Amino acid sequence: MEQPNVVSTAVQATRADLERHIAAVAPQVRRPVEGIFGADSVSWKINRESALFLGAGRAALLQLAHPWVAAALDQHSSLLAKPIARFHNTFRVVFTMIFGTSDQAFTSARALFQMHTRITGEVPEKVAGYEKGSRYEALNVPALKWVYATLIESAVIAYQCVLPPLRSDELAQYYAESKILAGLFGLPPRALPEDWSAFEAYVAEMSNSDALGVSDRARYMAQRIMSGSGSRVHVPRWYRALTTEFLPERFRRELQFDFEQGSAASARRWLPRVYSRLPTAIRFVGPYREAQERLQGRPPGILAQRSNVFWIGQPRMPFSS
Repeated sequence: MEQPNVVSTAVQATRADLERHIAAVAPQVRRPVEGIFGADSVSWKINRESALFLGAGRAALLQLAHPWVAAALDQHSSLLAKPIARFHNTFRVVFTMIFGTSDQAFTSARALFQMHTRITGEVPEKVAGYEKGSRYEALNVPALKWVYATLIESAVIAYQCVLPPLRSDELAQYYAESKILAGLFGLPPRALPEDWSAFEAYVAEMSNSDALGVSDRARYMAQRIMSGSGSRVHVPRWYRALTTEFLPERFRRELQFDFEQGSAASARRWLPRVYSRLPTAIRFVGPYREAQERLQGRPPGILAQRSNVFWIGQPRMPFSS
């Protein structure tokens, strides 16, 4: 496995890698209308849950712990000025790849790749293993791999915060499916850990390496995100506490977040009870509801559309026929 403490600048995701991946996945799709995973997949089981929102803050903060990713988000995204737009953009891509038809998933992958080709720049300050002025590119495989890892791991943590733990075979299947998703992000198979255990080892090794590190600017951005600045959203105290608990201890320190253990423990007690009582209209995300209605030959209804607006910022997943 690639050593994560080596700051790599040479390994780039290529369009050829993406097209090879799509060409390999397409013949394996049983029913294109169900997408690349299908209604009985673990990916649908996990990602349909609104509980994913519990892990969104963690994923965002860990992405800021990668100096290249933090610089790219600062210089090329609306994260500070319009954090909700950033939330929508992320979930729009991920949910379309998971719950869209196979054509929607592949089109979304190509659009994401094209967007990433335009994201380049320089790191504004020295941090961890990165020199000031070093060049970054969004298609750098180690950086892209870290973003993917934060999304995959945070989804499992959020799911298991309010629902029964996933069985070992479900985790194995989820990770196998996530490698298909990673390919749509542009990551070649050779760059990915072999299984869930190796994936966890990769995340742990990265978290203790100089491939990650929090700059002053990243710390400022993180504090803004967790205070709700730039939006009308008030981030509850319990959510901040839970997000801090979900972080590796190193990044609690580097991000300078106070860990309110009592508030986090309280949230862990009441959240599962409240979540289990939610009606499906709230519990299941709009893109999943849209997919369910598509399988029944119907366009998304008003409840699915309203949920979509919350999750992806528009009434329907993109690239719909």
